[in-house]
Amino acid sequence: MENKNTNSSAHKSVAEWKVLVAEFQKPDVGRATWQIVNTLGPIAAIWISLFFVKSVSLWLCIPLSMLAGLFLIRAFIIFHDCGHGSFFKTKRANNILGFITGMLTFTPYHHWKWEHAVHHATNGDLDKRGIGDIWTLTVQEYLASSRWVKISYRFLRNPLILFGIAPLFLFFVLERFPSKKCKPRERRSVYVMNLTLLVWCSVMIAIFGFLPFLLIQVTMMAVAGTCGIWLFYVQHQFEDTYWAQGEDWDFTAAAMEGSSYYKLPRIMQWFSGNIGFHHIHHLNAMIPNYNLERCHKSDPYFQVAPELNLLSSLKSLKFRLWDEENSKMIGFRELKRQLAMEELRQAA
Repeated sequence: MENKNTNSSAHKSVAEWKVLVAEFQKPDVGRATWQIVNTLGPIAAIWISLFFVKSVSLWLCIPLSMLAGLFLIRAFIIFHDCGHGSFFKTKRANNILGFITGMLTFTPYHHWKWEHAVHHATNGDLDKRGIGDIWTLTVQEYLASSRWVKISYRFLRNPLILFGIAPLFLFFVLERFPSKKCKPRERRSVYVMNLTLLVWCSVMIAIFGFLPFLLIQVTMMAVAGTCGIWLFYVQHQFEDTYWAQGEDWDFTAAAMEGSSYYKLPRIMQWFSGNIGFHHIHHLNAMIPNYNLERCHKSDPYFQVAPELNLLSSLKSLKFRLWDEENSKMIGFRELKRQLAMEELRQAA
């Protein structure tokens, strides 16, 4: 990872960076409309193609479904921007489109909107973990945990589980149940989405047949979910990320130091809806995805965030715990080494 950040958040005050981002947080109806066309249009076209392809060979549906999964990532980014109220100018337009894209991605709009707002307000805050984030323990918390918690944590943080099984479980199962901490509106949104999905799936099963629809939908969601969870993971779980506690936590530092700039190839940047400019997004969530890159390039201040590329991001696969003493993410192998060194020091 190329980390250009040397406490860069201290270089500009909140008032200063708010002035810099102001022009980019204005929604553009033309850009937004074109993004809907080039995202939802291909998804619709692929579904229509799948109807004819399935009668030739069900196996031919798999590559088409995988392609649709990539477009679902873009659909989720639109959904995500609607949740922030940044995609369109009006709340009504954002809510309508958010609901539609939420149906396509099996995610209840208002419930997710609430969870994600909590994530933005608490990202990097050790005192406020647990809603809208990935389970992360500190070294000391892990060492003090029971054997069962350690086993559970190792299991859930295993890449095969985290990026293989967890995405499908999240979108097909967990999103069907409201959080105990949410308000009535968010709770209702889960039930409304569940009913909507029941109708959607029933209609699609009647058109495609149960097994073809199951294969197509699971393949789509597997691709979109795995890629989506990976993007979310790598944008906050890199080695020199930011975690702080109590009054030491700072919003600007959490955005600029605890959110990465994921420099992707152009085609991957396009499918992921520019979300690789995650530091900009966390600095101001009202900037729509189609303006993130322009904001990033507009001032050197935005270009000092921790930078990852495809190759360097793979290093994040080994990180499991936050090492408070050394202010970095570490893996279990590194923890084992640290404990062995401590034993040697005590024995000396």
